[in-house]
Amino acid sequence: MMGNRDLEREGGTKPRNGSYHPPPTTAAPYYMENSESQWTSWLVPMIVVANVAMFIVVMFVNNCPSNINNFGSGGRRQCVARFLGRLSFQPLQDNPLFGPSSSTLQNLGALEWDKVVHGHQGWRLFTCIWLHAGVVHLLANMLSLVFIGIRLEQQFGFVRVGIIYLLSGIGGSVLSCLFIQRSISVGASGALFGLLGAMLSELLTNWSIYTNKAAALITLIIIIAINLAVGLLPHVDNYAHIGGFMSGFLLGFVLLLRPQFGWLERQHLPAEGRLKSKFKAYQYVLLLIATILLIVGFTVGLVMLFRGVKANEHCEWCRYLSCLRTSRWSCEN
Repeated sequence: MMGNRDLEREGGTKPRNGSYHPPPTTAAPYYMENSESQWTSWLVPMIVVANVAMFIVVMFVNNCPSNINNFGSGGRRQCVARFLGRLSFQPLQDNPLFGPSSSTLQNLGALEWDKVVHGHQGWRLFTCIWLHAGVVHLLANMLSLVFIGIRLEQQFGFVRVGIIYLLSGIGGSVLSCLFIQRSISVGASGALFGLLGAMLSELLTNWSIYTNKAAALITLIIIIAINLAVGLLPHVDNYAHIGGFMSGFLLGFVLLLRPQFGWLERQHLPAEGRLKSKFKAYQYVLLLIATILLIVGFTVGLVMLFRGVKANEHCEWCRYLSCLRTSRWSCEN
């Protein structure tokens, strides 16, 4: 689990139908911003509350006792935590994450290729971000969001963090839908990977103002590699992770620029010693490249998706990005 560390100075991170593991963190301090300039974090806590509230609504609609035959004992399938009434969980044979049935998730907005492409329900690219497969899934994602998102919001404000979170979640949904046609997908971890990707690009684009740069970069790369490796397990939607990460990585170059060291104090300096540009030239170059790649990427991805393109048919090896076949499990389903 993630430790309570300063993620802005360290580095940090669906199932979308499986187990999810939040990333570890290791200390790698490299920047300290004046606390007086920090924002108050309110958006991330609201997102957490919204996700918890949505999960309660999903369980209420699921109403396990009314939708399953409960015969009391004898090894027959029963709802879990029946004392919760209609909020009780599906039998563990159906959902080992203590959550609703897949049909309930499907009805309430889970990502499903056929409904998006042929049913013209593109809104599922957004709604699936707010659904979770179970309590385990929800807790893992929300803990990760708290430890990653609050610090980012304090440093950069709710507008920029909110844009990165939502667009990264949609970016993860687009890539997931392009590659997965035979199952549904839910979860916020595409958006969470977007925040992680933004942390990496923020470090790179603001490289000149940090100390201990190499340690910070290595830490982030290790964390990213570990979390993407988790996505190789079956029933974990690594396409959503990758799509979210790529979206957030590019968005970080656009939205998370910091001014040159000394820019904020320029009014106290003599005229000949003042900085003439708020940002360095390489920051502007990265911003331009990232903006172009974002526009092209989202446009091409959405056009391919709504034309019904099945990306796996054009990239056979890409299936191994989400599930690595071993002697212990198969990736066919």
